[in-house]
Amino acid sequence: MNVILTSCGLDTKQIADAFTAMLPKPPSEIKAMFIPTAAIVPDAIDVLPKCLNDLRNCGIKDEHIDVYDLHKEFKQPVKDVYDVVYICGGDTGYLLKRINEQGFNHKLLDFISSGGIVVGVSAGSIVFADNLPDSLGLLKCPLNVHCKEDICTKTGAYSKDRQEKINLSNRQAVLFQGDSLVIIE
Repeated sequence: MNVILTSCGLDTKQIADAFTAMLPKPPSEIKAMFIPTAAIVPDAIDVLPKCLNDLRNCGIKDEHIDVYDLHKEFKQPVKDVYDVVYICGGDTGYLLKRINEQGFNHKLLDFISSGGIVVGVSAGSIVFADNLPDSLGLLKCPLNVHCKEDICTKTGAYSKDRQEKINLSNRQAVLFQGDSLVIIE
């Protein structure tokens, strides 16, 4: 499963390298869907340019990045149009509500199951965890983001069925590898 759940996006070389290793073709040919929907408060809005730069810094061209705001139905299968879906942070409850109301949950999970790449940032990661009812359910445990270093879950491999909460620092990410969750830093 090509999913990277983060607190702060592709901030470290190791996380950015994990992302680019998933790409099925050169970055300049990648088509990306950028979802800023959760950014409904000033602090989250301020981070959007940084999130967009994550994709650019990995070599994805501006003309291949489309913004989708989840306020209307996306009618096509995502896998027919995009290689990457990047989901920004902000208000987790609002984001999950928009995903589910638009039926995008089914399209996104189909995209993932067909090999599509997803990057979650903060709220964009939490929607995949067991924090809220009707979550996307990739993680069977709760996920906390932006945690202080002293309470973070240690790097390494864990069972995909882990029930214990994962605490990520701003420099960590959760990857799905086979039957394991792998936390990198």
